[in-house]
Amino acid sequence: MSRRHPRRFLSRPLIALLALLPSLAACSQQQPPPPPLTKEALAAVKVSDAGAPNEELAREIDDLFSKPELGETRAVVVMYGGRIVAERYAPGYGPDTRFVSWSMAKTVTAVMIGMLVADGRLRLDESPPVPRWQRPGDPRGEITLRQLLQMRSGLRHTEAGDPPWESSEVRMLFLDGRDDMADWAESQPLEDEPGRHFEYSSATSVILADIAARSLTASRNPETRRRVVDDYLRSRLFAPLAMDSMVPEYDASGTLIGGSLIHGNARDWARFGEFLRNKGSYRGSQLIPRKWIEFMTAPSPRSPNYGAQTWLNRPVKSGDNPLFPERGPRDLFAAIGHMGQYVLVSPGEKLTVVRLGHSDDAQRKALMPELADIFALYPGTGD
Repeated sequence: MSRRHPRRFLSRPLIALLALLPSLAACSQQQPPPPPLTKEALAAVKVSDAGAPNEELAREIDDLFSKPELGETRAVVVMYGGRIVAERYAPGYGPDTRFVSWSMAKTVTAVMIGMLVADGRLRLDESPPVPRWQRPGDPRGEITLRQLLQMRSGLRHTEAGDPPWESSEVRMLFLDGRDDMADWAESQPLEDEPGRHFEYSSATSVILADIAARSLTASRNPETRRRVVDDYLRSRLFAPLAMDSMVPEYDASGTLIGGSLIHGNARDWARFGEFLRNKGSYRGSQLIPRKWIEFMTAPSPRSPNYGAQTWLNRPVKSGDNPLFPERGPRDLFAAIGHMGQYVLVSPGEKLTVVRLGHSDDAQRKALMPELADIFALYPGTGD
């Protein structure tokens, strides 16, 4: 007697059910819909037309505050087309809270240097006024202002050392260099030919701040140096932009701590970002030549993702990228500070996003896709 194959006994309804199993399994793995947004989250979007779907923008901002893996977000301001469209603060913080810049100060320092170049007080491709470098035979006399701005001076500056207290940044800010930071930074020897390699350095930014002071006064009196630089920043940058909260810090020698310590509220940092987005123009007044902002936001010869004291959203072959070039607009650039301070600017999207808070290395890596999600809501013309 012949045997029938077992499959012949399967009923058609059962066969149809088995065919649906992959689809049913896929459905069971779908994520549940997100929970409704709270009133607080929805209130972050301040206008009816934010340039992006309001609820989606509110949700992306809420993620920055609610996801623990991102660290602590304390303030977010989104400006689109020159106006604040979204703003939110963590408990204990608000519009009047001054936040420390950390390395966002570097971008402010670069703007100040650009104004001094425009005034004819400094020259971009000449050796800057650092007296010890001008001694006969000192090879540091070959360093140009351009190379300092692009972090390729060749000086022996180690931003992050092991152990940390032996890094140039820590020694200059807190240990043997703290009373005269520029003197400490300028006294370091060359470790490479000027211009050859990129090396990020807060000490370099302090040298730039000292150069600014020397171009404004011949006095070595700390109070005089502090006053002339402070007056220059306020009259030429902070007052025209209505950045009334800004408080720069100076060391004991009167040098602006131009690599890390300028304090300001989130709205003022957003105004600074808008000033950069508009290439140095504010309400019809050109405060700095457009070409200087273009220089700051163009790749340097030794680092495609760094301009002049400003980070760029460009890919690099090796090393960590602090932004998101695989997703964000190519024209995006940023002032970035330690522990997660960001002024992110995209001219093509007409967008400036400020995020201030406290995030460690791992949390900042998780934070980047979340910030990229905000820019993805604004499909502008950035290339």
